[in-house]
Amino acid sequence: MTSSSVPLQGVSELIKLKGVGPSLAQKLERLGLFVVRDLLLHLPSRYEDRTRYWPLANLTPGTAALCHGEIVEARIGYGQRRSLIITTFDGTGYAQLRFFHFSRRQQQELVTGVKMRWFGEPRFSGQAIEIVHPEYRVFTGDPPPPDASLAPVYPTTDGLGQNRMRALAQQALAVGWDGYELPGLPSMRAAITKLHQPPPTTPLTELDAAVRRLAMDELLAHHVLLKERQVIRQRQKTQALPQAQGLGRTLLAQLGFELTNAQKRCLREIFTDLDRELPMMRLVQGDVGSGKTILAAFAAIRAAEHGAQTALMAPTEILAEQHYLNFSDWLAPLGIEVTLLTGTLSAPVKRNRLERIRNGEVAIVIGTHALFQRQVEFHELALAVIDEQHRFGVHQRMSLRHKGRLPHQLIMTATPIPRTLTMALYADLDISVIDELPKNRQPINTRLLPDTRRQEVLDWLAPRLAKDDQVYWVCNLIDPSEDKKLHCVTELLDLLAHAFPEVPMAMLHGRLPASDKQASMAAFKAGELRLLVATTVIEVGVDVPNASVMVIENSERLGLAQLHQLRGRVGRGHKRSYCVLLHTEQPGALATARLQALRDSQDGFVIAERDLELRGPGDVLGTRQTGDQQFRVADLARDSELLEQITHMGDELLAADPNSATALLETWATPDWGYGGV
Repeated sequence: MTSSSVPLQGVSELIKLKGVGPSLAQKLERLGLFVVRDLLLHLPSRYEDRTRYWPLANLTPGTAALCHGEIVEARIGYGQRRSLIITTFDGTGYAQLRFFHFSRRQQQELVTGVKMRWFGEPRFSGQAIEIVHPEYRVFTGDPPPPDASLAPVYPTTDGLGQNRMRALAQQALAVGWDGYELPGLPSMRAAITKLHQPPPTTPLTELDAAVRRLAMDELLAHHVLLKERQVIRQRQKTQALPQAQGLGRTLLAQLGFELTNAQKRCLREIFTDLDRELPMMRLVQGDVGSGKTILAAFAAIRAAEHGAQTALMAPTEILAEQHYLNFSDWLAPLGIEVTLLTGTLSAPVKRNRLERIRNGEVAIVIGTHALFQRQVEFHELALAVIDEQHRFGVHQRMSLRHKGRLPHQLIMTATPIPRTLTMALYADLDISVIDELPKNRQPINTRLLPDTRRQEVLDWLAPRLAKDDQVYWVCNLIDPSEDKKLHCVTELLDLLAHAFPEVPMAMLHGRLPASDKQASMAAFKAGELRLLVATTVIEVGVDVPNASVMVIENSERLGLAQLHQLRGRVGRGHKRSYCVLLHTEQPGALATARLQALRDSQDGFVIAERDLELRGPGDVLGTRQTGDQQFRVADLARDSELLEQITHMGDELLAADPNSATALLETWATPDWGYGGV
């Protein structure tokens, strides 16, 4: 156990601090705080100036201030809401403090003649200055002098107020920083002290420098971790999967299309990995429609040629079903059996498939989170393929890896990852990039329109739907919302059915039964449906070459990467293709920047870099939702310029002073960092 890990038996070390009992320890654990060092690294999100008292006569509405005075009146006010109103005087003027939520104890405490100090944001109430629910303390005599440093405001949780957080941080500072100090760099202890106790005249640049000092150590520790994972992997062995029966050549001859040069290069890199007993850990990045899935099929053939199994894990049932159809088309003629395992299968069908997987009768198993379940047992799992990997949590990916004897891992993503993030988060993986689209991919004309011009879009679509064009119409919601600006699938289906009564259409969303989803997708792919009204469930894995128009409602509410993925559902055939982004009249500056970036580029890597600038790495990679490891101090968007320097520093530290590298890692390691093989 490292000194910053969760203590044994889950007992928080912070319970040793004054005032911390089991209940408070649980609240701190919700913030990821288990030991004193965690408290020191739990940095303020902003600061409040409480270093001087403001005369009541000089208060400015809207500007928070620290004040003191004597209570000259205390009464209960009755208006729309009952409230406790305290009038104070400091010799220069009067101010009212109003409490809508108050206790009997407060009524007994806040009485005429009591002296108090408070902090809050003044506002005008009629002619009087009023502060609603200020932070306050009462005193028997004059209040003490103000604090000498700015008051930090910490990220917190329910039931844990700022005063308690500040008191705990001060106790942690008294204990002191016990982490590793890198020689030749400014002191970590000094940086931490400045961030928790900044003097009032501290320039913002000094606070920024202190944060970046901590971020440098954290990023350096993470780089050391990734390099140590690589070293561990170099010592591991698994089953080599060299070419055996030549089934890959047979598939290549039967495909009906030629692989791009980029696909061929990536395939050579995958095969080189599979030829060895060293477990493959390869990330394949490719833009929407670049042809990643076929590479996974070639890799799965290698496993099948050796009598071993492949598991392909997809984040949604629709994507899993699309993979199942593709793999079946490609591999069934080669005598390789493929099966689908999802959570919506009937019990008898599921039992049968589980038994055939356990017996080794099925070579390739494609599924969703159902693959994680304990009852799924493989006969001999040699290859794990993880599609859209960032949508899965650490624990889920690890559980699949542990279902085999250290299987080779092929990780795929159609969300291009900026180079800076790749350096920081995937330094332990080998990277392949498909930087070329197939020749038949059509450029997509992208237009931004306010939703007040929806009728123009309908008029423009009418002649296309009268022919044989197919259209996706995407919205965010399944059911109606109180917000009338948001559109849902059911409402849009009615609107479009009224606009195009002769056009066969259907809706598709995540709550439909699996059989209905499969039927709608099959009918759309076969051309029986011309218009598919769907939620973002079609974001990945849907491949209908005849579809040439994508309309997205409330596009300002979607992320840039997600919009790019949705747009990539069209332009897959020979037809000229279009994407119409409908938005509200005033979508906001950030949303406008996203939409303009999508309009101006179709290069996923360019869009990913722009997305990183606009939103930050957690949203780009989806890690905010999946529970992947998050940095405590570092921000990859803000600190990206440090990454190249940190890479060199980490490599030099590992080569020259492995003990210091280990000490640095132990300083920063969190429970999430422990999954070295994921």
